Amino acid sequence: MARKHPDWKPDLLRTHREEIGLTLEDTGEKLREIAERHGFNIAANFQTIWGHEKGSVYPGPHYRRAYCRLYRRNEAQLGFRKALPGEDAPVESVPAPTSAERKLPNQPDAVRKALSSIREGTDDVDGEALRNRVVNAWSRHAAGVTDGPTVLLVGGYAGSGKSEFAKFLGSLTGWPILDKDSLTRPLVDQLLVSLGGKAHDRSSDLYKEKVRPLEYRCLMEAAWDNLDCGISAILDAPFIAEFAQSAWMQRFQNRCRSKRVSVATIWVECDVESMREYIEFRGAARDAWKMEAWDDYALGLDLKFRPQGPHFVVDNRLGAAVALVDEARDVLSGGGL
Repeated sequence: MARKHPDWKPDLLRTHREEIGLTLEDTGEKLREIAERHGFNIAANFQTIWGHEKGSVYPGPHYRRAYCRLYRRNEAQLGFRKALPGEDAPVESVPAPTSAERKLPNQPDAVRKALSSIREGTDDVDGEALRNRVVNAWSRHAAGVTDGPTVLLVGGYAGSGKSEFAKFLGSLTGWPILDKDSLTRPLVDQLLVSLGGKAHDRSSDLYKEKVRPLEYRCLMEAAWDNLDCGISAILDAPFIAEFAQSAWMQRFQNRCRSKRVSVATIWVECDVESMREYIEFRGAARDAWKMEAWDDYALGLDLKFRPQGPHFVVDNRLGAAVALVDEARDVLSGGGL
């Protein structure tokens, strides 16, 4: 375990637990409450907590996210990894929080902090304007007021965290989320079989040439159905081929402009190890081919890839952006220790 996670400091979990006066049993109960609130897949008990604190078992992604919410620290501060550039530095110890310190920040501040991970990918986009639009949509959604249509394209490699970020934006704004897999997966699986392929194959020429174009056509048609009715939409898909084509991007921008639809393209970047961990964790059948040939698959990933044309980038390396999303969700739900 030490070889795989050389920067891990498991003793910091015990330090934080003891400094806020929690027993192992208390911690397990708190983590289960957090898991229920956020939809995390964990079943924490005192043996699990003990194994994490002793360093015998490295916590999985949902456990780490739950610990971050419980102790109000990021993964670096809890000793799971090194800090990213610009991220709050690790703390070896923290004083026991007072009741005032345990209070959650106000909701607008929490939302803006979570959205701070959106940065300009090109010089011709305005990150602050996009963040303001999302915050305003959240405020208007909470008040039951509608706004002009907006379409957000949220793309990224498998396991990058794009769906998590898209869902967060959807929960803030009330805009429907059009997830490519949710819309088309059952049909795609059956179509592949009917054409002589395998149901969960996403790597063959058969899929790429005959099926994938239809997948994205369904996604885009569903988006236009909403936008034509003045309903905003968030599109969640890898968009690798589409974002790489300046002509495709320009046509989409032109069509949105002709319909007076605001558009923003967001690319969620992540590191290879984090993507692999999340793909392993979700255990989806469609990812089997990736795991069976991971080294070859990873070699084909261009970590410097960026969409053609105006776009934004969300830095989710080591799960940093998703951690801010978790924090904002906690604030919005009123969750606490």
